[in-house]
This record gives sequence, structure tokens and C-alpha cells, in this order.
Amino acid sequence: MAKQTVAEQFVDILVRAGVRRLYGVVGDSLNPVVDAIRRNSAIDWIQVRHEETAAFAAGAEAQLTGKLAACAGSCGPGNLHLINGLFDAHRSMAPVLALASHIPSSEIGTTFFQETHPDRLFSECSHYSELISSTRQMPRVLQTAIQHAVGQSGVAVVSLPGDIAADPAPERAFQHALVTTRPSVRPGDEEIDALARMVDAADKVTLFCGSGTAGAHAEVMEFAERVKSPVGHALRGKEWIQYDNPYDVGMSGLLGYGAAYEATHECDLLILLGTDFPYNAFLPDDVRIVQVDVRPEHLGRRTKLDLAVWGDVRETLRCLTPKVRVKESRRFLDRMLKKHADALEGVVKAYTRKVEKHVPIHPEYVASVLDEEAAEDAVFTVDTGMCNVWAARYLTPNGRRRVIGSFSHGSMANALPQAIGAQFMDRGRQTVSMSGDGGFAMLMGDFLTLVQYDLPVKVVLFNNSSLGMVELEMMVSGLPAYGTTNHNPDFSAIARAAGAFGVRVEKPGQLRGALRDAFRHKGPALVDVVTDPNALSSPPKISAEMVSGFALSAGKIVLDGGVGRMVQMARSNLRNIPRV
Repeated sequence: MAKQTVAEQFVDILVRAGVRRLYGVVGDSLNPVVDAIRRNSAIDWIQVRHEETAAFAAGAEAQLTGKLAACAGSCGPGNLHLINGLFDAHRSMAPVLALASHIPSSEIGTTFFQETHPDRLFSECSHYSELISSTRQMPRVLQTAIQHAVGQSGVAVVSLPGDIAADPAPERAFQHALVTTRPSVRPGDEEIDALARMVDAADKVTLFCGSGTAGAHAEVMEFAERVKSPVGHALRGKEWIQYDNPYDVGMSGLLGYGAAYEATHECDLLILLGTDFPYNAFLPDDVRIVQVDVRPEHLGRRTKLDLAVWGDVRETLRCLTPKVRVKESRRFLDRMLKKHADALEGVVKAYTRKVEKHVPIHPEYVASVLDEEAAEDAVFTVDTGMCNVWAARYLTPNGRRRVIGSFSHGSMANALPQAIGAQFMDRGRQTVSMSGDGGFAMLMGDFLTLVQYDLPVKVVLFNNSSLGMVELEMMVSGLPAYGTTNHNPDFSAIARAAGAFGVRVEKPGQLRGALRDAFRHKGPALVDVVTDPNALSSPPKISAEMVSGFALSAGKIVLDGGVGRMVQMARSNLRNIPRV
């Protein structure tokens, strides 16, 4: 019986850790690992056209499942291509194991062909990055990497020279039980009691929620009802907290809408729940602030805190809610709900007025129709830029839909690669890539991956022939738009040439039918929608200090994007206000 190689051992450990796919591009230094996968029925090699796609796909899979996903790149230039997608996964707290294969071990340090030092290069976008320089390091280094990725919710990188991967694995190699899930973290009684006292002392409490409220919807609603609190959210908190929420006051930040900004500034106590919201210009500096987060390094790094609470949101609220007194007055909550509904109705007209005749098509209208036509359990992947705006304002969460984007890293070209990872995870679940023309063109080669594997991803292309968000940045800075115009082909023709379904939409009346045809199609599909490049977005509050690293539009010369069915939700919440 042939002795197991290091590559075979490596693959077996990945399988034990629950990895079912390894995304990547083959290359000589990776060949032993890829061949080991070929002979292992428990794991698949997913061939993409660009390694950046591999990292984004693995990151999306990890975000959707909460479990370890994996990607790989060959030596030198191959694994270098992983770095942007790995930065995104790391900042999204997605557990991803990256294999950076390496040049022959005897040549390391000689400026050999394609030599880089991946164990150093990936240190900034990982919790763990180590080089295996001896067969005796396996499997401990890989097991340690897996536990870093899972335990700290981020990226771990293992650099493995191709010659070592092909060597026989040492006999009686040390293997231990792998950690594949995270525990819950409960705050100490002292912090819970201190927070309870602050809540009881405040007349007006506002909750501001991020992605850390995943799995805590019921607990947030129970607490909000007990203390009569408005509930706002950041973009990454939208999918977890906005649905079935009678206390919803919208979203704050540069893509914000509704009354979340007012609710966070007019309260006595602001409680930040599971959010590392980066835009401190939108946070108040004259109210008491408490932050609850499972990652202690997040506490207080965005704003001054009166209390820092280290713990899961769900566990914290389960401990806290019984300890606080029921507040009787709804005055603050009802006033914020009324402001929220009025704010939404004030801007919703921007996308409802004569949209059936407006050419080029309003992108707001496209997002609104897409929201109506997409499945109730659809997974949306969203390109950075103006697609973020339309997703934030138009996609209606319901507790079953998922929305994935480069919301923390802010990379272009993320939507299509992330859709690949989402669709591989579940071929039967509708997956929609909301792509901008700039982002789609950047990694357009991996549309061929959809065709090759017959992945039924539906790409809805918001094609305004420009880098719209960059134009906003220039405008806010007082600069004329320059270098932002794209001379685009008919992307639907490219899709058809590749063997997929493709349709181009230039008039609003064609849109709904085109989306339905694409969704009915059993394989990959692309809907190329020609949209208005002048449709921009204005946040709910603008100040000079907010213009930092992201664009703010001047309200006088842009459209306030509508907010789709959210106005209906806001109005329905007003039914909770007692009639005097």
C-alpha cells in the first residue's frame, strides 16, 4: 500500500474540518494537492479563471455557512492574486483557509523564478500565516491554521512548497480533534448590572445594530419592546434586524435613509449592538454610548464609550433584558417612527414618478423591481459602489434572504465571484449578482466559470457606463469627473457568446419580463440593464467632516434615491402608535 503524501494528508485534514470545495487555479507547485483532491471523493477542486475570484468565492461561502471554506493559489503570482479576496474575507470575519503553494524548498531565498514570501505577504490579512518547511510540521501547522480561522473568524494562510507537498507524510503524525465551531461568549455579571443601571437611568434609549446581531433578532425585539427603543442598523446589520421589526427607523451612514441618524443623536443612551460601524462622523458625541461586541478589539475604536461589554449580542441581551425595568412611555419611539415614515415618503417619489417612461432607466426602479421578482430566500451579492446604495435602499429582508458584499473592505468586482461561492454551496437556491459595469468588467472572465459548471447565477448588470461612486467622490471634492467613463460593449451579447442566457434592457417596460425570463432559465443568465448615470444618492445628513474615504453627494444636484417597500413597512409600524 502506497504511503500517504503530505498533499494527501493536507486534503484529508481539510475534509475533516468540513471543507467540501477548494477554489483556485492549477499550477505546478499546486499539482500534488490538486491531484490529491482528484482522488478524494469528499472534496472538489473548483477551477476559476482568476485567483482573486477563488478567495472571494471562499469568503462568500464562509459568510453564508459560518463554516470553514478554502482557496488556493500556485507559487508567486498565483497566490498573490488571492490577496484582495482574502483581505475582504478577513475584514468580513469569514473563516477561510488559504493554501499558498511555494517554490521548491531548496530554492527559497535565492530569488528563484516566481519567488515571493507568502508567509510574510499575507500577514496583514490573516490571523495566522506560516510556512511549512519540513514534512514534520504537518499536520500541526495546518491544524493550527484551521483553529485560528475558525476560532478568530478570519483568514489563515499556509504556505507549502510543491516538493514538500509531494513528499511522503511522516508516520504516526500527530493529529488532534479540530475546532470547527465558535462558542458563545457571555459578559460578566458586573458588566450586565452596570448596563442595566444605565438603561434604567435613561429616558430615551436607541439601539444601533450590525452584523453581530445575526441570530439575535428575537432578543433585540424583546429588549426594544421592554425599553421602547427605536432600532436602527448599519448596512451589514440590515439583513438580520430590519425584517419583522416594529421599531425600525432605518439605516445610518453614507448610504443611510430614514430616521436612524436622528434616533442615535436625540437619545440619552445609544447602545451599539454587534457593529464596528466605521463612520464616526455619523455617531453622536454628546450622548452616553455603550458597545456590545464579541470581538474585544472592536470596543471603543470608533467612538468614546461610557461602557464596553464583551460578549455575544444574543447572550448579552438574554442576561440583560430581565434585569431592566419596563419603560411605559413610547413618546420617543413613536416620534422617531413618525419621522422615519415621513422621511421615506419624502424620497420615495424620486423613483415612482413616470419611471415607466424614463430612459435611461432609473437604477432605483431596477432595484425595486428586482426586489419584487427575486425569490423569498434569494442570496444577493452586491458590487461596491452605487449597487451598494440600491441594495441598501431597495432589497427587502425577510429573515430568509441573504445579502453579501464587500461592505467592510470596499473592493470592486466582488459580486460575481461571491455569487460563485454562494451558488456552489446550494445550487437550488436563487443567487443574484447585483453587478456594476465597472466591477463586472474587472473580473468578467469568471462569467465563464458559471458556464463551465452550469451554475444558475443570475447577473443583473447595472450598466451606467461609468464609475458612478468615483464620480461622486470627485464631485464632492470639487473636481470635474475624469477617467470615470466606460466604453462598454453589449454585455448580453458576450453572455450569449459564452453559452449563457443574455438579454439587454433599454426601456423600463422591458425590465420585469427580462428578469422573469432570466430567473426561469435553468442555467447562468445575464440581464444587461442600461441605467441612468446621473442617478446618484444623498445620505440623510451631510457635513463637511463626513467627506472622508467615501463619497457624499450634494442634495441640490442629485436624486434622493427611493426606498422601495420600506415605506410600506414604516407606515405599518405607525399602527403601533396609540391614537389619542
